[in-house]
Amino acid sequence: MRKLLKFLILIGVLLVYGCSQEVTLQTYFVEHQEASGFMSVDIPISFLNPDQIELSDIQQEAVDSIDKLNMIAYSLKDGTDEELKSQLAKVKTILKAEKYNDLMRGGNPTDGKLYIKYIGEDSEIDELIIFGFSLDNGFVIIRVLGDDMELSKIMELENIVDQLDTENANVEGFMKFLL
Repeated sequence: MRKLLKFLILIGVLLVYGCSQEVTLQTYFVEHQEASGFMSVDIPISFLNPDQIELSDIQQEAVDSIDKLNMIAYSLKDGTDEELKSQLAKVKTILKAEKYNDLMRGGNPTDGKLYIKYIGEDSEIDELIIFGFSLDNGFVIIRVLGDDMELSKIMELENIVDQLDTENANVEGFMKFLL
């Protein structure tokens, strides 16, 4: 009986410590993907037809390391200023967690701000996060998910972004929702 009690206590302790109460971007996406004022899109990288573009070896390696894009946006066209401020506070709190490393910041309070963060090591990241917002329009969060992505190679994709097939992947509709 004593062994059973010790076993149950051990299981209870493991469950309490094993279930994290930390809110992540993934849980935020799941909780808000169908909420009023939000739009979300998940796009496998293959839907952008990168094979239709002439890529350098480095760009091809970068594309091969990306699995998909998760995008969520909150638009003031379908929402309220109060909800926007509330949601911005939630997202900023999530992104302050230690696991989100700063890569770049830009913008200003008038036109909007942009934050780029990542999870992982500089040479092998598992998630790249692009978070931009404007108090006049709303915000967007893009999660670039992959395996052992290299920042230096991912940055090489900047030159080909406008050549990707964003129309058929619903990226165009997503951006129209926001603006």
